[in-house]
Amino acid sequence: MSIRHRFLFLSGLLFVTIGFSLFLGRYPRPYWMPLRLLWEDPLAQRLVLNLRLPRIVAAVLLGMVLSAAGFVLQMLFRNPLVEPGFLGVSQGAAFGAALGIIVVGASPLLLQGMAALFALLGLALSYLLARHIRFGGWTLRLILAGIAVSAFFSAGVGLLKYIADPLTQLPELVFWLLGALWGVTWSDTLSILPVAIVALLVAYLMRWRLNVLSLDDGIALSLGSAPARERTVLLVAVVTATAAVVSIAGIVGWVGLIVPQLARRLFGADAQHALPGAVLLGGLFALICDNIARVAFVGEIPLGILTSLLGALFFATLMVSPRRLQRRSAARRSGAAGRVRAVVRGEGE
Repeated sequence: MSIRHRFLFLSGLLFVTIGFSLFLGRYPRPYWMPLRLLWEDPLAQRLVLNLRLPRIVAAVLLGMVLSAAGFVLQMLFRNPLVEPGFLGVSQGAAFGAALGIIVVGASPLLLQGMAALFALLGLALSYLLARHIRFGGWTLRLILAGIAVSAFFSAGVGLLKYIADPLTQLPELVFWLLGALWGVTWSDTLSILPVAIVALLVAYLMRWRLNVLSLDDGIALSLGSAPARERTVLLVAVVTATAAVVSIAGIVGWVGLIVPQLARRLFGADAQHALPGAVLLGGLFALICDNIARVAFVGEIPLGILTSLLGALFFATLMVSPRRLQRRSAARRSGAAGRVRAVVRGEGE
């Protein structure tokens, strides 16, 4: 199957899943709502249009943003193990949003602003701390710094949980920190929609620059790139969008780590194809997980638990590749190297 056909297949599958998800739920009976109720039952119409549809749109945006953010961060930091949760971005956004809920009683707009501020602060602290660690390579230093910064913000969130009202604020805060879309309305979805669209558009338009920015700065400069400015634009875009989705959904882990890995397996390492593929896969993955979360049991499962469980299983499967695939990949690389040598030899002659 060609790359174009894979894009068409994933796009069609995403739209089919969105339409299918509208009829999944526990009304009027578990798991499925008949199509005829849309024009026979006014309650079913309101349920679909005012509850399920905004939640479905929010789930798709959540998966797309986290996948794009993970892919961009992995390319910019030249580290396939980087994702927003590893660099203090998600935890910083969660701390900012929790601070808004507990202390300020923030409106959705102010909540997103505080989440974005602390998400950018978490990324900056991780980067600065990694620059000052004196041992290990850049990958190890960045991971260690991200762990330290994430632990710092997690401790802050724990303190906010301790001072929260145990009857009103604490249950909502705990469920929100596990990752959930149960309370999402059209106002929540529309509040993150502009930020998510702008960030995805910036990442898409600059996807061909990601290949250059993943190289050494000297090489990137020689190829006509401005690494500092372009990295800043991409980082601000994806971190702000991540903070926006975290402000309404809480911490949803593993999406930004596993989906880019899967996209590279399906579309190759070139960001021109892998980034749009990661966006489609992320939206599909988050939507499927949210469907399971709200349908599988009478009580809703937190979304973050499902994404972590399925993401960990997929990650282990991807990392433990069969020997046959390894041999095939090695043969493909050796064949490509042989063709390059033949071309160089022909030019030399």
